[in-house]
Order: sequence, then structure tokens, then C-alpha cells
Amino acid sequence: MIQVDFNREEILSIIDKVTNKTLAMDLTWDWPCGVAYYGVSRAYQTTGNKEYLDRLVKWADEYIELGLPDWTVNTCAMGHMLITLYEATGEQKYWDIAMSKVEYIRKNALRFGDNVLQHTVSVSNDFPEQAWADTLFMAAFFLLRVGSKLKDQELIQDALNQYYWHIKYLQDPGTGFWFHGYNNVKQDHMSGLYWGRANAWGAYTMSQVKPLLKDWYLYPQCMDVECSLRDQLAALKLVQTENGLWRTVLDDEESYEEVSASCGIAAAMINNGNPLHTKYVQKALKGILANISEDGRVLGVSGGTAVMKDREGYRNIPKDWIQGWGQGLALAFLSDMLK
Repeated sequence: MIQVDFNREEILSIIDKVTNKTLAMDLTWDWPCGVAYYGVSRAYQTTGNKEYLDRLVKWADEYIELGLPDWTVNTCAMGHMLITLYEATGEQKYWDIAMSKVEYIRKNALRFGDNVLQHTVSVSNDFPEQAWADTLFMAAFFLLRVGSKLKDQELIQDALNQYYWHIKYLQDPGTGFWFHGYNNVKQDHMSGLYWGRANAWGAYTMSQVKPLLKDWYLYPQCMDVECSLRDQLAALKLVQTENGLWRTVLDDEESYEEVSASCGIAAAMINNGNPLHTKYVQKALKGILANISEDGRVLGVSGGTAVMKDREGYRNIPKDWIQGWGQGLALAFLSDMLK
């Protein structure tokens, strides 16, 4: 069990600042908001602060009345918030929208190979037969949450199939790190670089499998998840910087430190519970808190990133702006600290 030294009241105060800043961002119904409001939902569940819930409800109701966009893999990230709203309020409309996202994933989302979800950011065929680590958070983790809640074996098996193939496609067995994406048409990893936030998507979502599936050991794919996460975290601890963070290209010393990736990786370490990772989480906590402003902005977060062509592409993604995914992953990490 990981035991990190921190001041609980200080963490609660920072969660409040980050949550309030996040809810003031005017985010739209897409993946940045999906990750951000997943974090706010975790903050609500951890603190019990009903104001967070009330503001989520107000935002969601206004958006629903105005009209929702078409579903893609990325917009399915909003399903995380909908699960929380339904569980907290009992309002059927939230669950109905969540299930419409499940219906899209199961029947309409583009797939390739062994029923693997193709990453989509619009209603177009954006990236033919490409698997991105992002898809695990946006769709597979969401599908697993719904399947677990309903005890629906088909949904659970579909979700675990996504984990299995993303591990096979994206994890480098030699290093333990994850590539950003895989192109099934060309049978390659495109730039072939270990992007920091891709590793966060992989590590964080894999760390959620055991908590969601009490009988996880009865699912063979969960053994792959357990071993993949074990090897990934063992590798990641070795490239943590002196500031307690991880770089936007993990093994590139000229790449900048990136805070959203650091939040996701450190949260995965907490959830995985290996006591040998305590010192790395402690170090990460210090580095992450140093990058949260007094008004609740999570700093040092790279912009939205496609699978770039080369190392320079990743190095040059700007990190000067507040981003929904940075806010959300920081809230997830801070909430996991307190659980």
C-alpha cells in the first residue's frame, strides 16, 4: 500500500481551486470537457461537495437543451460525467444519453482487425485503422464502467478486448513504454515515439480495471492488463525527472516536462498500490503542486496532440494554456491521493 505524506486540508483546498477554475472554462461537449468533468466528478465523489454536482447538472441541462453533437470516440468521453450525474441524481435522461454513447461504440463506431476501435475525433474517417492510446480513456474505460455497473458481460468483454489489443499494438515489450499510436494499414507506430500523455492514458485506465471488476481474475485479458501495467510503471519510474514529473517524450531529455501526463502516471501508481512506488508518488506530488496556480490553473500542460511525425513535432506542442485534460487529470490524481 502506498502511503504518501501530505496535508489533507491543503489538498482539499487545491481540489476546490482547480474544480472552480475548471467549471469556469466554458468547455464544450467533447473530449477536453469529458476528461475535465471526469475530474470534477471524482472531486465530487471524494469531497462530497454538492456545489460541484449542482454546477455539473446546470451545465449538462443547458447543453442538452441546446442540442448535443454527433458521437465519436472522443465525444464518448463525456459519458464519464453522465454516469456520475445519473448515480447522484437518479435522473434517467443522463443514463439514456450515456447508453446512446454505448450504442454508438457497440454498433456504429469504426473498427478494424479484431474488433478494435479506430480512434475518431469527428464524424469523418479521420485516421483509418489507427489505434491511439487516447481511445482507452475516451471509450474503453467508459464502456467498462457501464458494463460493470450493469453486470453486462458483452460490454465487459468488448471493453477488455480494447484493452488487450491496445496493449498488443502500443506497448513496446522491450522498454515497457507505450507508443502514441499504431497504424494497422502500414503496420507501424508512425513516429515510433513514447509520448508522455499516451502513457498516462494507458497507465491510468489500466489501473481502473481491478477496482471495477471484483472478479477480475476470472477474465483472462485482465492478466494482460495487470502485467502490462506492472512493466509500464517499472519503466516509468526510471524516467521521472528530478522535479517529480515526466517529459512529453518520455526518454528525450530535450523534451519539456508535461504535467497532465505526470498526473495520470502518478495516479496510476497510487491505484496500483505497489509500496515500492511510494517515493515516486511523493516526488510527483511535489512537482504537480508546484504547477498549480493560486487560481486553480494546472500549468505545463501540452495542447491537443495528434500522432506527430517526429520528435520535434512533440517538442513544439505549446504548453502555455489551461487545458481541460490537464485540469481533469490533476483532479483525478488529487482525488486518488485522498481516497
